[in-house]
Amino acid sequence: MSSMEDILAVILGGGRGARLFPLTKMRSKPAVPIAGKYRLIDIPISNCINSGIFRVAVLTQFNSVSLHRHITQTYQFDRFHTGWVQIWAAEQTIASEDWYQGTADAVRKQLFEIRSTRASHVLILAGDHLYRMDYSAMARQHWETGADITVAVQPVAAQDAGRFGILKVGENNRITEFAEKPKDPALLASLVSRADAGRPFLGSMGIYLFKTSVLFELLEHSTLDDFGIHVIPSSLVTHQVFGYHFDDYWEDIGTIRSFYDTNLALTMPNPPFNFYDADHPIYTHPRFLPGTTVENSTLENVLLTEGCCIQDADIRHSIIGVRSQIRSGVHIADSIIMGSDYYDSEITKHIPGGSAVPIGIGINSHIEGAIVDKNARIGSNVIIRPFPRGTEITTDTWVVRDGIVVIPKNATLPDDTYIGPGVPVE
Repeated sequence: MSSMEDILAVILGGGRGARLFPLTKMRSKPAVPIAGKYRLIDIPISNCINSGIFRVAVLTQFNSVSLHRHITQTYQFDRFHTGWVQIWAAEQTIASEDWYQGTADAVRKQLFEIRSTRASHVLILAGDHLYRMDYSAMARQHWETGADITVAVQPVAAQDAGRFGILKVGENNRITEFAEKPKDPALLASLVSRADAGRPFLGSMGIYLFKTSVLFELLEHSTLDDFGIHVIPSSLVTHQVFGYHFDDYWEDIGTIRSFYDTNLALTMPNPPFNFYDADHPIYTHPRFLPGTTVENSTLENVLLTEGCCIQDADIRHSIIGVRSQIRSGVHIADSIIMGSDYYDSEITKHIPGGSAVPIGIGINSHIEGAIVDKNARIGSNVIIRPFPRGTEITTDTWVVRDGIVVIPKNATLPDDTYIGPGVPVE
């Protein structure tokens, strides 16, 4: 029987992350902050560590500097431990000069590195999902069934089937059919796997456990670009492919709307995802920050992180990220304030190209329905209000996606700026 030490985890960092722009303007998708103090990449890496998988490769090709910095500063194993977390970036080689063309192609271009680990199994993961899973349970089923490939699946409601790769699971959880985002009623009827009328389908979670020999067999001499669209469907008739059932919280954070809704859900009592699980913690970069100070303020349903200073403010249903500076008279509602990478000082205020507007939220500003990225400088008396859902606007200093106002990283909004319905946009 194999052990967890025989598994190599490969986390797919994704492409340009266009659906998360402008949060991905200066960083790769796995490096996007979440829950005030973490990054998306912390979720799958923490799941690996908690499951006993200590060899992790992260595949990236766009804006990977901040992700590389985060990983090297965060995931350091001691010299007596064989574990490591590495960045495997796309690169030109004698064999290929192309960027990653899809999830399977990204892994194909790293087969040499995978072979060098001598891992008997490879676990393929995504870098933009929020969930907590014990991969060892999936691995046990994989070994007990003698599977060549095991795909993690979750129950899916009929109205959501068009968003997922839907799998038909037969006897002993073997997968017999697959359809990518099916919408035809007759096809959907043939893919029902569960007696539950509310959630009759099983959707792929984008988590795949391969025998390494099978992974090489499928990728080494093929041109298949994507696991969900090409590799898994084509392998159903040639290999033993099984489904591993997971019926717990799982969210794909692939758009600004899903990012916004998922984050704000964490501020509520009994949130759907719990960061406070002492037995299965989510790890991140350790910071040595002072405790947050709150002076004469009202906070209701707020996820508040360390190192912040809040003065005479009213904050409701919002996330306040590390080192946030919220000044007097500020009102914040239904918003994500990501905070800052550093504190302002007399030096940083006067560097070439610097701004007279300090980092943080200026006095008497009103922010509602917005995402304010790191190091943003919001002046005094600034008003930000959400737009109707579906609204899409792009300007030099702010963006609207599905009605949500996004202030990019390092942006500056001068005093008295107004962003909201009715604002003239060139």
